Amino acid sequence: MMLNKLYKRCLCSSSPFPSPQPWLFVGLGNPGDKYKGTRHNVGFEMIDAYAESLGIPMDTVHCKAIYGKGFVGDIPVFLAKPQTYMNLIGESTGPLAAYYKLPLNRVVVFHDDMDLPCGVLRLNDKGGHGRHNGLKSVIYHFHRNTEFPRLRIGVLGGLLVKWIPKHFCSKKST
Repeated sequence: MMLNKLYKRCLCSSSPFPSPQPWLFVGLGNPGDKYKGTRHNVGFEMIDAYAESLGIPMDTVHCKAIYGKGFVGDIPVFLAKPQTYMNLIGESTGPLAAYYKLPLNRVVVFHDDMDLPCGVLRLNDKGGHGRHNGLKSVIYHFHRNTEFPRLRIGVLGGLLVKWIPKHFCSKKST
């Protein structure tokens, strides 16, 4: 259901361009087994769920990220899980957006949000970093531009949705 809302909000707009412009979806997280299942990696888990639902293999490394590409209808989508650790995640995200010459309003960043109850999702079209070090890095590598959408994924107690395992809301990340 949430993926359907994301599809409708991001991918179902009419375009004056002859061919559909691509979208880049970036999940924030930390690489390695040590961080699997922690709340910081909910962005990675969201990308994995989105890739699986679209049948997009995440089997390439590009711009320091595990990467996949595919289509939603005739719209190209790129999915990325940067492998640079949270505080440096912009080192991957900035070059990915630049490589594909994407305007920042075509880059959606999925990240954990400690200010939202677990399982609550908020799609914002722009905003600041909200004390999130990964977003600080992304903003820095977007030349301090905050005009990019982000999907905030609540990880603090409360309501759970089906695709977020309970351990995201109870396991502390280091």
